[in-house]
Amino acid sequence: MEPLFPLAPRYRLDDENPWLRGIDPARRYWLWVNGDDTVCTTVPGLSVSSFGEFKQAILRFRDLQSGDRMELRRVVGGCTIHCISSNCYAISDSIDRAPVWHLFDRETLESLLMTAHPDWQCAPSDIELGRDLMEQMFARSMAA
Repeated sequence: MEPLFPLAPRYRLDDENPWLRGIDPARRYWLWVNGDDTVCTTVPGLSVSSFGEFKQAILRFRDLQSGDRMELRRVVGGCTIHCISSNCYAISDSIDRAPVWHLFDRETLESLLMTAHPDWQCAPSDIELGRDLMEQMFARSMAA
């Protein structure tokens, strides 16, 4: 069996292939890698404690230039947004221990970041995603 070799196309809001499984209540983005619904990963999203912090984060994102980075810090984990060019951003990840970068156009990544708005609520169906992750973490801790 050959090892998984994930490629990361640039995700767009108008993609024909679905790539966003959902966004859970903790603002983690659940992505189908390369549109493959058998390979799903979670990427930590933007999490803020106030509208002022939200506004500041969005303005920082909009000010990114090629080569700039923006850290998304969280209580547990986090990620870095890398600005590749004016309309290409990357978030690094690891799929089955293989490094991969999820690439986004500006509009798509900004839309994901907008879920950090204090008034945002996830879709009722996406609440289950958060529960699934908690169950997986609990199962791993029990096995260790």
